[in-house]
Amino acid sequence: MPTHSDPFRLDGRITLVTGGASGIGEATAKELARAGAQVWIGDINIAAAQTLAALLPNAEALYFDVTNPDSIAKAVAQISQLDILVNNAGIGHVGSIEATEPGDFDRLMNVNVRSVYLVTRAFLPLLLAAHERHAAVGAIVNVASVSGLVGIKQRFAYCTTKGAIVAMTRQLAVEYPKTLRVNAVCPGTVQTPFVEGYLEKFHKHNKEEMRAELRARQPVGRLGQPEEVASAIRYLASDEAAFVTGTLLTIDGGWTAA
Repeated sequence: MPTHSDPFRLDGRITLVTGGASGIGEATAKELARAGAQVWIGDINIAAAQTLAALLPNAEALYFDVTNPDSIAKAVAQISQLDILVNNAGIGHVGSIEATEPGDFDRLMNVNVRSVYLVTRAFLPLLLAAHERHAAVGAIVNVASVSGLVGIKQRFAYCTTKGAIVAMTRQLAVEYPKTLRVNAVCPGTVQTPFVEGYLEKFHKHNKEEMRAELRARQPVGRLGQPEEVASAIRYLASDEAAFVTGTLLTIDGGWTAA
């Protein structure tokens, strides 16, 4: 058990955060860098990734389309060692099953589920080899959602995809119990560009009313902050969490407890 006076350090660890240029991904990149890790900021928005990387110690931007096998292969070729993978990239969708067109469903499955499979599979050899350089094994932290734990109206496709991430997390944890730690965070509604984009697209006419509803469904009465999720990801990636695998860490202001 680590006994650092400064806990949850990640000095010498090499990390990759997908969708790392904004929202929870951006906050996670900053937190992991603050913990001493080398951070690869993978994002399809390479300009934003480069801007963020320039602000952080020991960080590099990486153009990364998580849905594209060629882009993933190029990323693997560029990253020769990896200790921690944060699968954060994802998109949302609003609609019941009746309002969800096959194309919408396929797009969410491709971005939110298939990409996690592709990225994890591609980087698995590097993650399994992490223990050769450190006492600890490699770690994966998947960004799931409370949407994968409970049903939410008008979120048919999104709930489906996040439920799949929950299942993938648990399966990987039992498949590699001694050579890899795999956990997931399940945030409630967090104040991010992701949420702002959702409000602008689907509730432009009643944005503030909907924002109030989003706050109210979480018993603490507010939205979460990206930094609160990032802190949990740092913990799950650290040596202090060496006995933690297959765990779903819910960060939702009491939503799923109510």
